[in-house]
Amino acid sequence: MNATRDTAARDFVVGLGATGLSIARYLQRNDIDATFFDTREVPPGIDELRELFPDASVLLGDAELPSKISRIIASPGVAESHPILVNARKAKLEVISDIELFARDARAPFVAVTGSNGKSTVTTLLYHMCAAAGLEVRAGGNLGEPALDLLVGDVPDVYVLELSSFQLQRTANLPAEVAVLLNISRDHLDWHKDEEEYRATKYRIFREAKAAVINRADPRAIEVVSKLERVTTFGLDEPEEGQYGIRVVDGEKFLARGETLLLAARELALFGTHNQANALAALAAGELAGLEMSPMLQVLTEFPGLPHRMQFVRRIGSVSYVNDSKATNVAAAIASIESVDGMLVLIAGGLGKGADFSELAAPLENKLRALVLIGADAQEIADGVDTIMPVYFARDMQDAVEQAAAFAEADDTVLLAPACASLDQFDNYGARGDAFANAVGGLKQ
Repeated sequence: MNATRDTAARDFVVGLGATGLSIARYLQRNDIDATFFDTREVPPGIDELRELFPDASVLLGDAELPSKISRIIASPGVAESHPILVNARKAKLEVISDIELFARDARAPFVAVTGSNGKSTVTTLLYHMCAAAGLEVRAGGNLGEPALDLLVGDVPDVYVLELSSFQLQRTANLPAEVAVLLNISRDHLDWHKDEEEYRATKYRIFREAKAAVINRADPRAIEVVSKLERVTTFGLDEPEEGQYGIRVVDGEKFLARGETLLLAARELALFGTHNQANALAALAAGELAGLEMSPMLQVLTEFPGLPHRMQFVRRIGSVSYVNDSKATNVAAAIASIESVDGMLVLIAGGLGKGADFSELAAPLENKLRALVLIGADAQEIADGVDTIMPVYFARDMQDAVEQAAAFAEADDTVLLAPACASLDQFDNYGARGDAFANAVGGLKQ
């Protein structure tokens, strides 16, 4: 650990990695001195940091809050309970996020998207919709490129930002052209002090917004945005005039704006009912941002979704295989299950981190053909679901897919929605999803 030099007051960057390095690049571009800290002895990107700031003090491992600090810029992975942040707030130091810096410097309007589930898909949809409309657009934040790196180069027509609750909590000013909140379910309670703080942080996205998109199934969101003049709602029910939802005509589902039918649900390239909600939210946000309907609908017929997020892999015979390896918690797995029409064979398992798997039982009732389990907490899932349907404990993903295929019947879906982290068997959720896709690829027609 390096000693902090006794110099003029400077910024203190807490946490390296992708966001911390983007903050360092921002500070270097603006000729702002800083001290840097990370709990890891060899954090990712340390070599790049030393090239950017060869003379900077870099604190690694355990450290106390240095003296002569002007403000703290904290990466989203650093919890509010960290002693450095606790002591900084006691000292009445400003603690901000990279998003706060972005909002202060951005010279183009931006759309901000948050939610417990679906925000990456909606952010990406909006990026493609803006591009299809002929706009110069840049997207990032919690997804892909860090927000501060989006400020490099020529100013675009619009930015699209995916924002986590961690980023929102440390952002004082967020004047989004359009703010989008998709949904809220229990999550990140290891970071936030309780569910109420987590919810309040998500609703914070609307505070300085010019316009809002909300899920009308959330009555509190309706209350939070009541003072905004431009609010559009979305949902999977029939929409009122000017709002977005689903209408059923002659037994077929349509995405609709009021009474106007926009697109048959079967024409969506995205798979699953919850992606119909994501598509509706993107349409609502695009309209508020000034986009024409035609290019937005074209994107919906072409964009197949992000890897490992309800990604359609293959149809063999009359059975569909869907990869939602990104469903790393119970709430995300429930959203996956509920988005599938008809019967399914569920592949689940991994590291449950103390999750309550009994919550899976209700959405699986009258929908589960068989349960195929993998990983360290397979038995805990079996005990939690407590189903009378067949349960199979697989050796690995190859075995799981082969057995799921054997259980599946005509028009079923084989769904990978693990409800667990992946690190007991895989490097990450992406590797787990790739293993599923590869195993499906080896199945015979």
